[in-house]
Amino acid sequence: MTAAPPTRAVPGSKITLRLGHSPDPDDAFMWYPLANFAVGAGAERRAYTPRIDTGPFEFVHVLEDIQSLNERSIRGELEITAISIHQYPYVADRYALTSCGSSMGDNYGPMIVAKRGSKLKPEDLSRVRIAIPGERTTAFLALSLLLGQRVPNYKFVMFDQIIQSVASGEFDAGLIIHEGQLTFEKSGLECVVDLGKWWTQTRGLPLPLGGNAIRRDLVNGPAGPDALGRVCRVLLDSIEYALGHRDESVAFALNYARDMGKDLADRFVGMYVNKWTLDYGPTGRNAVNKLLSEAAKLGLVPDVGRVDFIDPA
Repeated sequence: MTAAPPTRAVPGSKITLRLGHSPDPDDAFMWYPLANFAVGAGAERRAYTPRIDTGPFEFVHVLEDIQSLNERSIRGELEITAISIHQYPYVADRYALTSCGSSMGDNYGPMIVAKRGSKLKPEDLSRVRIAIPGERTTAFLALSLLLGQRVPNYKFVMFDQIIQSVASGEFDAGLIIHEGQLTFEKSGLECVVDLGKWWTQTRGLPLPLGGNAIRRDLVNGPAGPDALGRVCRVLLDSIEYALGHRDESVAFALNYARDMGKDLADRFVGMYVNKWTLDYGPTGRNAVNKLLSEAAKLGLVPDVGRVDFIDPA
């Protein structure tokens, strides 16, 4: 299947790039400086314009859950997109990971939760029914690695409905991502296993959950052969601005903070927008390669060898 061609620029105009990301506080925080749209309704409606120099580029934000973005990456629909590291081997010929924009679980991460008092243990998870946020999420891959096999009994549930589905008894356990990691206890649930903590304690590395991917064929578009590095530079500038103007950026992120006030949203942002988001660094890059090589050995993903990363120009 061929990729959608890069958007062509009209002479004298900006080059339009679609930027796909999840409607959650951490993604909203780091891409706030690129926002060029309105949020809210009525008297609360506010229009945002970019806070940084975007050069020749104009960014159109596409907000969808990570499962949907993973699926769109197979078709190469978006020029830039958030992507699960689990998904990357399936689209490595079409997309490259940028060195910035990652979400890493540094001794924390996605969790399996169950009703309080369920007495479920990690070794029980291969025989219970689990609600998951997507088959290509890194959370699903990490759980499969924990079990030593692809999760045998699961059903896809939208990530923001998993906690409710477990609390109601519809599922024995749920695999939670995003802010659910901070709010699940309010629904009478308990953590069976923190997959980020398990990975860090057994591998000595952070768990690479999500990355930012850029379509390789942009080098054939109006931005020229150095397009990937030039776009990566703007993306890094956005993250640096957000971190340097934290209160302003968290205030914007609150537009996407489900069941969270400012303090909790700020805590969540700090978990997933930090030094790893500025650059994987050698440790983060090793973590990506370790995760995917282990998964390939178990036949859980295609083997793509060493992963390449795009650095800012």
